[in-house]
Amino acid sequence: MRDLSSALDIAAAGMAAQTTRLRVIAENVANQDSTGSTPGAPPYRRKTVTFANQLDRSLGVETVRVVKVGQDPGEFPTRYDPSHPAADANGYVRMPNVNSFVELMDMREAERSYNADLAVMQSTRGMQERTLDALK
Repeated sequence: MRDLSSALDIAAAGMAAQTTRLRVIAENVANQDSTGSTPGAPPYRRKTVTFANQLDRSLGVETVRVVKVGQDPGEFPTRYDPSHPAADANGYVRMPNVNSFVELMDMREAERSYNADLAVMQSTRGMQERTLDALK
């Protein structure tokens, strides 16, 4: 039963990490058009999530965790819009470095990982229930 409980804890750690990733993706998508409000003001900068393995001493295994929510250092694209309040002297506005296609692909990958962890949890719980039923 200890191995089955460990499987649940490992899957739960994966689900927690992917939940954080999905929240960051949602924030990026929500801010993909958030520019500065004054000339030269920086627009929204895309956030990224960094994962790492962490030894869980109580389980004796490594689990995944979020190490850092950082920022994408990529360049800001520009768009010509001289009427925008954040337009520079040449009429260009710096736009967020959020690419909705990249965010969609990241979201799908996070969703698949989350669902895989959920399937592990469901399978493990089923095994635990069958074991308990056999012991009755």
